[in-house]
Amino acid sequence: MTHRLVCGVDEAGRGPLAGPVYAAAVILLDAGRPLQGLADSKKLSERSREQLAPRIREQALAWSVAFASVDEIDALNILQATLLAMRRAVEALNLIPDEVLVDGTQCPNIGLPVRAVIRGDSTVAAISAASVLAKTARDAEMQRLHALYPQYGLDRHKGYPTADHLAALRRHGVAEIHRRSFRPVRELLT
Repeated sequence: MTHRLVCGVDEAGRGPLAGPVYAAAVILLDAGRPLQGLADSKKLSERSREQLAPRIREQALAWSVAFASVDEIDALNILQATLLAMRRAVEALNLIPDEVLVDGTQCPNIGLPVRAVIRGDSTVAAISAASVLAKTARDAEMQRLHALYPQYGLDRHKGYPTADHLAALRRHGVAEIHRRSFRPVRELLT
């Protein structure tokens, strides 16, 4: 009996006002015995995610992280940019999966059997692993952007529309890292 390669896919960063949207694709070595501590990245502490991410990369049969840029988000819309990042992540894998399971209700067009799994980041180990890799990769990018744009406090809120971020936008204006198609940013430009 051959082992079916099931790929889990999830995204990070659909809601923020700044930075790219990230997606990860993961094929676990043994989906029946997932890594200890694996869960939806939103339910894990930052420290837990940072500890899990290298273990996932080491123990997965295949993994990939991809993103869609702020310009692509503004040109396509956030849903289409997210699906683009997901497609890029799957296409970058060094193995072709037999099936792709995507967290949520929407699936990228990837030319492979693909299925949306609502709350998949909590119920499917490969999607949980993808959730962790996407989130840690996006958080690392937000730390990098914080070093370039410290006035926005990206290290604290990761680009989400917090009161602090909105106040910083009003005080310092909109930078090229901001998603101009998102209402709070768009309203500051008019």
